[in-house]
Amino acid sequence: MIHTTDVSLSFGGQLLFKEVNVKFTPGNCYGLIGANGSGKSTFLKLLSKELEPDSGQVHVDKKCRISQLKQDHFAFDELGVLETVMRGNQRLYEIIEEKDAIYARTDFSEADGMRAAELEEEFTEMNGWEAESEAASMLAGLDIDESYHQRKMAELAGPDKVKVLLARALFGNPDILLLDEPTNHLDIKSIVWLENFLYRFANTVIVVSHDRHFLNKVCTHIADIDFGKITAYAGNYAFWRKSAELALHLRSNQRKKDEEKAKELKAFIQRFSANAAKSKQATSRQKQLEKLQLEDLPVSSRKYPFVEFKPDREAGKDILRVEGLSKTVAGEQLLNNITFTLNKGEKAVVLCKNTVAIKTLFEILMGETEPDFGKYTWGVTTTQSYIPSDNAAYFDGSDMDIMNWLRQYSTDEYESYLRGFLGKMLFTGDDVYKKVNVLSGGERVRCMFARMMLSGANVLLLDEPTNHLDLESITAVNDGLIRYKGTALFATHDHQFIQTVADRIIDLDDLAGSAGATSYDAYTGFE
Repeated sequence: MIHTTDVSLSFGGQLLFKEVNVKFTPGNCYGLIGANGSGKSTFLKLLSKELEPDSGQVHVDKKCRISQLKQDHFAFDELGVLETVMRGNQRLYEIIEEKDAIYARTDFSEADGMRAAELEEEFTEMNGWEAESEAASMLAGLDIDESYHQRKMAELAGPDKVKVLLARALFGNPDILLLDEPTNHLDIKSIVWLENFLYRFANTVIVVSHDRHFLNKVCTHIADIDFGKITAYAGNYAFWRKSAELALHLRSNQRKKDEEKAKELKAFIQRFSANAAKSKQATSRQKQLEKLQLEDLPVSSRKYPFVEFKPDREAGKDILRVEGLSKTVAGEQLLNNITFTLNKGEKAVVLCKNTVAIKTLFEILMGETEPDFGKYTWGVTTTQSYIPSDNAAYFDGSDMDIMNWLRQYSTDEYESYLRGFLGKMLFTGDDVYKKVNVLSGGERVRCMFARMMLSGANVLLLDEPTNHLDLESITAVNDGLIRYKGTALFATHDHQFIQTVADRIIDLDDLAGSAGATSYDAYTGFE
């Protein structure tokens, strides 16, 4: 059991939580949601006792073991892969080390024997005999080949390190599992394996994720951070969203009814307060008005951008033809004889186990790098706009504010015109004069979307466009692409995004096998 009592915390001068009382019970999986900057990751640190609240307490049963996913890629570089996973249960690993040290002694004493017996008993109670096979099974489920199990963590690529860190967090059946963005960098098979693991997990899970499909699959409850509070609701993310929208609508409607009633009462009082025949009625109305309390609706931390792409001109029949593209970088062949045609109106998702290959393909199509072999041809009526997975080149080293940054991509330099696009991306008032070199990851992505909307392009290329965005912004981008009348080529790991937008799949690993695939669930074989 883990719960909080009147927990309050301010961070950087901003109040994140005020007198939060929330309980997380065993057997449930809680999706911790909230706008960017609302304090989701900070709250996980409070629960793990990594941070202390300004006031209030976090209560954890003394016998409970907390395990937390930390995406520090370099913390365990000197350890072996299997050892890193097993160290996730620190007490079990301490027992193993102490046992090994005792049995290695040449002067094994009676006291050593008694201590070894105690350790063996505790080791058995913790299912120690199965620990190594459990760790290996987890790594296999996350597609880490057995040949890597004895290698150093430093030898693994970034995405594989994340998988090992995830296995470390899950290992040993922790009582409370804290997961911060566990699906980051995972391929579809690994995500499905994790979904199944959490579905069977009998203890408490608290997870932060921007993957709506994942939240719907694994969560039994939603813990919503908003209005400086954390409120737990039964049901998955889709159920919570519908319920929250309905509740907000009902509160708003009741507020309007109360305002109209107050207006009627004030008008009656003003008209008849000096009329002797109506004075009693006016007095009665005054009492009704005093009882009618008009409370302001609480200000939500959630902000909803509006994404809408409008092509300046309709493209002709020919969009894009790719023939035999090949590219090798640093001795690694990323693209091998890639051939496909993108047709008018298609919204195609590009899939590949190697995300660098996708990035390279987009860079070639945008003329930022040259292929080693092959060619590509854009239709003469096409115009392209591109959002890369790494947008640092657009912002780093620039001293411009957001307004002037966007102005360089516009033929209309009037501030009112540019403010329209920035406002849709939640940059209002003096926000537009913020320097772009200090923007957060989410703010940079929203700037890139303002630029893309401004472009009027009839072909959009988007490489991981939901990175750094909160759930509200992801939904806005998702809906914007569904409405878009042009052609799109995109890459993402967001299951719901793919399933609702893509009408075609282009698999760089097996191009021939993807020609007729239009359903992501059918393509992957997972439901």
